[in-house]
Amino acid sequence: MIISLYNHVFRSKIVPKASEVLQCYIRHRNYPSWTSYFIHQYDCLNDQFGQSHFEFDVDGRNYHVLRTGCFPYIKYHCTQRIKTNDLSYENRLYTFFKIFNLGIPTLMYGLAAIFLIRHHETININQYGPVKIYFLIKENYGASF
Repeated sequence: MIISLYNHVFRSKIVPKASEVLQCYIRHRNYPSWTSYFIHQYDCLNDQFGQSHFEFDVDGRNYHVLRTGCFPYIKYHCTQRIKTNDLSYENRLYTFFKIFNLGIPTLMYGLAAIFLIRHHETININQYGPVKIYFLIKENYGASF
């Protein structure tokens, strides 16, 4: 709630929701079997705050999403899978580990990513314009697992 209020009051530009960026990127990639990317926290509204493992539907295709805030980024790892009954247990477990570790590993991951990111792509979000997403390495668009 507080983060959402901050985003709306102190942003100098209007930015898309993180879920909109995720949806647009998956469509842009033509529904890949998996993908993994970073987005700057300041380039989107973090509407999925507190969600670490969840299902996300894009045009009838189900994705399992592992997500973490790793300052100054938000990291997404998405895998196309069949829909499961409930991921709330795993979500709570991952959130517990983040809190138990005081967020230090995720902070270190984000700071390391600053130096390790080697590739970026620009995704055009219709009403918001271009948004950059970042990768540790360039993804092979034809790859599957």
